[in-house]
Amino acid sequence: MKKETKVEVRWTLLNHDGWSLHLAATAAGLCYVGSQGMPWEEMAQWVNRRIPESVLVQDDQGMQRYATALAEYLSGERDRFSMPLDVRGTPFQLAVWEALGRIPYGQTRTYSDIAALVEKPSAVRAVGTAIGANPVLIAVPCHRVIGKNGALTGYRGGMEMKETLLRLEQTAARAEGRQQSCLTI
Repeated sequence: MKKETKVEVRWTLLNHDGWSLHLAATAAGLCYVGSQGMPWEEMAQWVNRRIPESVLVQDDQGMQRYATALAEYLSGERDRFSMPLDVRGTPFQLAVWEALGRIPYGQTRTYSDIAALVEKPSAVRAVGTAIGANPVLIAVPCHRVIGKNGALTGYRGGMEMKETLLRLEQTAARAEGRQQSCLTI
């Protein structure tokens, strides 16, 4: 009889400059970034649903490269990520998340823009659902997606977190003279 092997999902809590985010990674890469200020249980429930064959292991030292990269972003010192990701989803979700990664720092796009990028222009609602399922907030910048009328719309991390991230990017981009989005917060 073959013994089942558990996937080790390492995690840490990033506390940086008022931010408190749970991070989780498999051996393949970052698989989860939690919502601002949410408890450990949010991450544990996500991992149990998405990687049911796993065991959570706190590994602050092993997760340091992910925590450092996110802390640099939150400090305005980093505008892109090169860390490996282990995102699991349908082919459509993966296409949407890849399109999100192409939105330039400090800029925004609409759900319709993302639907066009994935060559499914009539699938705006499905795009919204895929964006809402993004497991790696910030690293896959779903906060850069706004409504067609320019209004801020839903965000797994909450509207305050979305607004804060957009403001952070716009401030850093303005300081570096980068092109700005039409959204002003």
